[in-house]
Amino acid sequence: SESGGYDLVPSNRELAGAEIELIQIDRREFRLKDALDGIKEEYDFVVIDSPPALNMLTVNGFTAADSVIIPMQCEYYALEGLSDLVGTLRKVKSNLNSKIEIEALVRTMYDPRSMLTQQVSDEIKKHYGDKVFDTVIPRNVRIAEAPSFGKPVLLHDALSKGAQSHLAFARELLARHGMAAKIEATP
Repeated sequence: SESGGYDLVPSNRELAGAEIELIQIDRREFRLKDALDGIKEEYDFVVIDSPPALNMLTVNGFTAADSVIIPMQCEYYALEGLSDLVGTLRKVKSNLNSKIEIEALVRTMYDPRSMLTQQVSDEIKKHYGDKVFDTVIPRNVRIAEAPSFGKPVLLHDALSKGAQSHLAFARELLARHGMAAKIEATP
């Protein structure tokens, strides 16, 4: 990144074909882990952003990861999806990666006016306790707009509630790792 001081390895639509190609490869669940093993010591964090699907690409991400941060929409079907995800994580932990843990759940697209949002949020906190971040990412038009401008929300509108909540999330994550840092948006 020119302004952020981090490296980014983006994906594209061609990665969709990897799912089919992986089926025939030995150690298919370890492809990403094996690729990262040679470089991960160069970084404080390696963030793997997996699609919201329980497929071979996601399993590769879980096999390579030490922990998982789960963005969680506070809606009914998201609770069902969380249950499936946790089941998959248990299987990965017992068969592929004994180190993996749920580090945190982050409530996203949060609308405090909705009774359902509050009920689902309470249910998540009841089951996951201190793994649920205090920071919530609200429903925010600026977050939704940013991709159409080809920018992250922090560059699209750094003062928006969405951008500010993402910064608060980053601060909370670093604080949990004992890495309190000043994090600011790049104007």
